[in-house]
Amino acid sequence: MAALSRRAFLTGTASAAGAAALASPANASAPPAPAQGPGVYHTNLGAIQLTALYDGIWYLPIDGKFVRNASSAAVNRALASAFLPPSVLPISFTALLVNTGDKLVLIDTGTGGQIADTAGSLPANLAAAGVAPSAIDIILISHFHPDHIDGLKTKDGDKVFANAEIWVPEPEWAYWMNDTHMAGVTKSVHGYFLNVRRIFGDIAKEVRRFKPGAEVAPGIVSVPAFGHTPGHTAFAIHSGNQSMLAMSDTVRNPCLFARHPDWQPIFDMDGPLAVKTRRAVLDRAAADRMLVEAFHFPFPASGHMVKRGLGYELVPVEWRPL
Repeated sequence: MAALSRRAFLTGTASAAGAAALASPANASAPPAPAQGPGVYHTNLGAIQLTALYDGIWYLPIDGKFVRNASSAAVNRALASAFLPPSVLPISFTALLVNTGDKLVLIDTGTGGQIADTAGSLPANLAAAGVAPSAIDIILISHFHPDHIDGLKTKDGDKVFANAEIWVPEPEWAYWMNDTHMAGVTKSVHGYFLNVRRIFGDIAKEVRRFKPGAEVAPGIVSVPAFGHTPGHTAFAIHSGNQSMLAMSDTVRNPCLFARHPDWQPIFDMDGPLAVKTRRAVLDRAAADRMLVEAFHFPFPASGHMVKRGLGYELVPVEWRPL
């Protein structure tokens, strides 16, 4: 059989398409869809059901300063290897709903539509999943960056999850709620401090704090994952002999920071500590063949991590019926 060259393949495909067009009578076409369907994906983990809730995507322009210890050229090569355009990082937002059978637990609350124009669809997708905000029993916050806490309130300052207990990492609260830490920070980080006060200021007495490492809900154990922020926390979810590690922002983008785990994006407040944490978490996930979930992975934001040379590769979950 003769080898098929790229030129012959493209020429043959174009000819076949043209012949099909000539052979078929013109038909009225349906109008194009204005939007994607609901961003909801369910996974059963033992007796627990996990639901990924898509909150949208932000196409962030990046420059040579985005990764502290890698050149712009190296970052763009990594983007190109993932079939992504240069100098733009797609940042997906996906929260995780955990139905333990007794409790509905939401891990992080998304952007509240206050971060980027393309984000803020979590409430609609929660409704598509058949869950009212008032039905959420517990909210677990991984850290205090705006895209993880802004969904707690509307733009007018009203509480979204009226009946939920709010649990946050103790070291995260201690850092961001201490005014002395605001001195000397960059303008963007100073904005984070102000935003934390906007979200938690009038509900501070209601917010419960946990020490990372403690069980925070039935079947959910908090895991210290410091570096991205001072109190950044992941969550290990267990049911029977099955488990998932919700990594939060330990690995922001699999094409960049799983394949190159030593890279330090400017979002990591303590770059060296974040690298140490990232490698430890990825090593554990790969060795234990754990299912993982990460807030910024492409929807439905879960899969398995495989060791590849000096880095790791995400093997995404395959869509399957329940």
